[in-house]
Amino acid sequence: MDSRTLYQEASRTIAHGSRSFAAASRLLDAPTRESTVLLYTWCRHCDDVVDGQELGFGQAMGPRHDPVQALDQLQAQTLAACHGHPAAHSAFQGLAEVVRRHGIPSALPMEHLAGFGMDVRGTAFCTLDDLLLYCWRVAGVVGVMMARVMGVTHPDTLDRACDLGMAFQLTNIARDVLEDAAIGRVYLPADWLAEEGIAGPEGLLDPAHREGIARVAARLVAEADPYYRSARAGIADLPMRCAWSIATARGVYREIGRKVVRVGAHAWDQRIGTSAVEKLWFVARGAAVALAAASVARPQRPGNLFRRPM
Repeated sequence: MDSRTLYQEASRTIAHGSRSFAAASRLLDAPTRESTVLLYTWCRHCDDVVDGQELGFGQAMGPRHDPVQALDQLQAQTLAACHGHPAAHSAFQGLAEVVRRHGIPSALPMEHLAGFGMDVRGTAFCTLDDLLLYCWRVAGVVGVMMARVMGVTHPDTLDRACDLGMAFQLTNIARDVLEDAAIGRVYLPADWLAEEGIAGPEGLLDPAHREGIARVAARLVAEADPYYRSARAGIADLPMRCAWSIATARGVYREIGRKVVRVGAHAWDQRIGTSAVEKLWFVARGAAVALAAASVARPQRPGNLFRRPM
């Protein structure tokens, strides 16, 4: 399959899988947008295969679905794609193209799959540090790969890109607490939940615990904020259109977290997002943030960090 056909197919995936990401990606120059969409499509495909879903929808972990076997196959197919021998599926052909173009080391996609492995094994997130390791694997590493697609090689800028991925994941977890609990997954730190008298998916799904869940989710959003602040410093190091796109995505996701906090116990009555008008606002504001990024002081990075392969 040629790169144009791969991109067209991947664009349909991103349009259905993430409207926020699709909106931000349209601000990129054409070559960067193509690689970004191809990389996103591989990430989306892996997530769906492990969960037995399609574009994030459907019954996760169905009775005939073997997540361990699915993950093993994804690891083999991903490693083959990184070495230039992709499977027939377009997601792996796209990944192979991105790796070839941008010199992405295979350790990064494989680390991403290690995050899915934590889901497959049913890893318990007892503390915030446990959760941050998961966030690095499923989202921080994606930020690093996206930065490399945008031409970044400097370690500090790659770190800031990682921080933005971490912030996005923390925000997603706060927003999706009940959706995750409904399929038996708990990402909020167990020690925080224990302070509110909540345990396990059943506790999260109990309407009597909504106020306590809201307090824990607000703590998680607060933990994301230093990562958002750190990430802003990296925007200055990106090409202008990339900086504009990333600043827009940063604004959209940060607002989702803030809405979770503002709505409180009713945050899960319906899925929180941003309207078309709000997205347009963040597109305009993203341009201003990108233009001003070079003049903004570079804050220290959050203290809860890991040794990361880049």
